[in-house]
Amino acid sequence: MKTVRVSLLQQDGEEVVIEDAAIGESLMEVARANGVEGILGECGGGCACATCHVYIEPEWQEAVGPPDVLEEMTLDGVSHILQGNSRLGCQILLREELDGLRVSVAPPQ
Repeated sequence: MKTVRVSLLQQDGEEVVIEDAAIGESLMEVARANGVEGILGECGGGCACATCHVYIEPEWQEAVGPPDVLEEMTLDGVSHILQGNSRLGCQILLREELDGLRVSVAPPQ
């Protein structure tokens, strides 16, 4: 199984580095499995709750790509903490091009 490396900066300033994130898994699934603080995924990846909200580091925004319409609608629910680089971790499927991906966990809703 191919894997990639991803880094998530938690709100407490601790960076969680996951060296063996499985390609094809969502960023939310990998973060939850590795105990990343602030990634709850309450809707189970259904793009309905924004409890896996992250901010994509600028150098990764193009590779990750923009949110689709459904994701934008869900992100509207957290407009008070929304940024131009906001994405939902459940909608980011890991692939080889995202090896080294760095994101910051958004503050709690």
